[in-house]
Amino acid sequence: MPSYMDIHEIPGGVSAEDVAKAHAQDVKLQDKYGVSYHKYWVNEKAGKIFCLCHAPSAEAAKQVHREAHGLVAEKVIQVEPEVADLFMGGSEVNRAGAVVLPGGAADDRDPGIRTILFTDIVGSTSLTQKFGDEAAMELLAVHDKIVRDALAELGGREVKHLGDGIMASFVSAASAVKCATRVQRDIAKHSREKEARAFKVRAGVAAGEPVEHHNDLFGVTVQLASRLCSHADAEQILVSNVVAELCAGKTLPFEDLGEVSLKGFDQPVRAHAVNWTEAAA
Repeated sequence: MPSYMDIHEIPGGVSAEDVAKAHAQDVKLQDKYGVSYHKYWVNEKAGKIFCLCHAPSAEAAKQVHREAHGLVAEKVIQVEPEVADLFMGGSEVNRAGAVVLPGGAADDRDPGIRTILFTDIVGSTSLTQKFGDEAAMELLAVHDKIVRDALAELGGREVKHLGDGIMASFVSAASAVKCATRVQRDIAKHSREKEARAFKVRAGVAAGEPVEHHNDLFGVTVQLASRLCSHADAEQILVSNVVAELCAGKTLPFEDLGEVSLKGFDQPVRAHAVNWTEAAA
């Protein structure tokens, strides 16, 4: 049975208690339409609710909401369960069905915001020409191990391997920045120790909510992180303004670069660079 994620926007915010009541009403009615609403994310201040369900169709999912409490979602998209899990994480839920932050208490609810990290080996094609296919694959293996070790340590989830880079998802924006910092630090160390096999990486980081654009899970966030990565110089980490705001008070060293023009974005985007040598120190 297909999986769907819907998004509700409640102007002025919403209480977790009201959402829990609405979810309970869904659960009472859902069997009538062959639907299973099994978890939801709630951002109380922003008035955003994201529900994940199995349903025979998007219309069946809407009908449960419509009949149970009248709060019909503004948007419903079909999602691959595996992809949703990679982006959103294992997702522990409390007794009311709300997803809670990893290791959090029952009232420490997960607002559904995710931070996306892209890494990219700079000049990967020229590395193949310089070292040959076999040596270039060895460098890729070094990159992959460094990134995956950092993801494991800092709570990131690999979403996709991109051939010459990795896309990953984080619940915590600060953890994503720390992960990118560790990756740059470890690759720099590798390149110092093995100058004949030196290589460089760039990274892009953006944060946002699911179901943003063109019915694509984290569409805008993924696109922005990818474009920031492409825009970055060798050994640079570029982050979106939202990431910098989410990291406020975390004493991470950002340099405000002002607005930059990115392919695929009509308006310039405010970006920050991470001073990762200072962060590592």
